[in-house]
Amino acid sequence: MSHARAHFQRASAAKASALAVEDGPVNCTAYEMMLVKLAEDKRRLKQVQSTEGKAEVKRQILPDYAPWVEGALQGGKGQPDDVLMTVLMWRIDAGDYSGALDIAEYALPHGLPLPDQFSRTTATAVAEEIADAAKRARDGKQPFELQTLTYTAELTDKHDMPDQVRAKLLKETGLAMAEAEPSAALEHLRRAQQLHGAVGVKKDIERIERAIKNSAPPPTGSQA
Repeated sequence: MSHARAHFQRASAAKASALAVEDGPVNCTAYEMMLVKLAEDKRRLKQVQSTEGKAEVKRQILPDYAPWVEGALQGGKGQPDDVLMTVLMWRIDAGDYSGALDIAEYALPHGLPLPDQFSRTTATAVAEEIADAAKRARDGKQPFELQTLTYTAELTDKHDMPDQVRAKLLKETGLAMAEAEPSAALEHLRRAQQLHGAVGVKKDIERIERAIKNSAPPPTGSQA
């Protein structure tokens, strides 16, 4: 993408998102142009059956949307934007969790909805998709940044969502901090268990409780 084209997208997104239109998406040529591109990229994605393949295609096309996102985040006033919100979800799919949470930080306080094809609220989708990504990494014995989980929890804490979804996020956060912060991990896992009994943390709670007990110093005055 040329420098001029990127500048045009940033400026257009800022202008479009700043319009005080209360009903429906922004009606402007630049926004319509982005919707056309979005539709074309969706058609391209539909031709790919592999989930990994779709994620790779998203990694390839997401840079094309970066100027639009930048403009929306810098100049926006909470105007509904299907382009921006689709990019939010695509960034999660592509593994760009930091970039996704940058959008979520803007979208959640403004109550921006996801496009119609997404059945969940924005907070629910962000929390669940991040939790699922963390679980996939854990299952594959791959690292996943604890900060991503804690920031996701912070952003979505005050938003309504199914207890099962919040429990999933609490579980993954607790497991991610189990070694470094076992006491805090227990709090997260116990809360997850409280919210959703079938979340599957009972054995993890017992394991961490044993580890804390075994690492405790012996009582003062105890004899060898």
